Amino acid sequence: MMKATLVLADGESFVGSAMGATGEKIGEVVFNTAITGYQEVLTDPSYRGQIVTMTYPHIGNTGVNFEDNESAMPFLAGFVVKEYCASPSNWRKSEDLDAFLKRFNIIGIQGIDTRRLTRNLRETGAKKGIISTEDHDPDNLLKKVRNYPDIEGLDLVKEVTCDKPYDWSQGTWRWNTRSATSQRNKFKVAALDCGIKQNILRLLVDSGAHVRIFPAFSTSEQILAYNPDGIFLSNGPGDPEGVPYVVETVRNLIGKKPIFGICLGHQIIGLALRGRVYKLTFGHHGANHPVRRLDTGQVEITSQNHNFAVDPETVASECVVTHVNLNDQTNEGMVHKKYPLFSIQYHPEASPGPHDSRYLFERFRKMIMDS
Repeated sequence: MMKATLVLADGESFVGSAMGATGEKIGEVVFNTAITGYQEVLTDPSYRGQIVTMTYPHIGNTGVNFEDNESAMPFLAGFVVKEYCASPSNWRKSEDLDAFLKRFNIIGIQGIDTRRLTRNLRETGAKKGIISTEDHDPDNLLKKVRNYPDIEGLDLVKEVTCDKPYDWSQGTWRWNTRSATSQRNKFKVAALDCGIKQNILRLLVDSGAHVRIFPAFSTSEQILAYNPDGIFLSNGPGDPEGVPYVVETVRNLIGKKPIFGICLGHQIIGLALRGRVYKLTFGHHGANHPVRRLDTGQVEITSQNHNFAVDPETVASECVVTHVNLNDQTNEGMVHKKYPLFSIQYHPEASPGPHDSRYLFERFRKMIMDS
């Protein structure tokens, strides 16, 4: 198999075998602790600009299928696994993982010590790295990494958002049936696309919504011209301070319509309320993160994918914290004291992941109906 080399910005290097496309790619290296759902991870637009390491050692055994994609294509910079399964077996498989990565020109590396790599990231923080199948000189690769810009302040949203508004009507996929369409009272939701995951759209449809997706560069006037009953702010990649135009749009929408934000949408709301957002050491990426719901004391096991968090003290005059991460006590959710607005830092659509938090889509529906 073709040789591949991974070098981190701190100089640590790993040699393995190539998987997927060939060439060279730089990105911020992070790790994901999900045991299943590598296809959903690969196609999550929130990973734009990042090299994703899977901590689960055996990846590719179920292949890839069309229904489990979270976007039209993978946007991540690179993919790292311990052991790639070259002979997948699953009745839903349409192609193997290697072919999928090649088709979208995603470079991967396998056969390295992912436990050592994860320990490095966990102990010293996420950092830039490079995967190469062409240059295997660690010193050369290290120079390339260190000369590459940091992810902070970059506008990665513009690379993953849609070009023009479009409608979405597909509900949750079910085996041997058509996608569900809700029989509930219908309402209109305008979704601001900063890198939206398709399972969010499916669950909005399941809750009874007619969904129209708007590009991230849409103005508040354009969104309100649709006359939505509610507004959804999506997940997305990178630093929320790198998209001041989205912050300004959301600032002009607050108080006008009921709003629900997830992940980057949560952070955008924090900035729109004049709060502070800060970068986490190695981020939260996985499908097993415990979060406490403060109104009931219930603990939810959640799916997460973010590198930044909202400082709750800086929005305390406007919002009440509703959810707290039990691993590091960071802000995982908040609700506005005056307006019909709430947001969640994690992924209640959980694709992949547990379904503990799907009640939040019902909460959004009820907030709209009560407004």
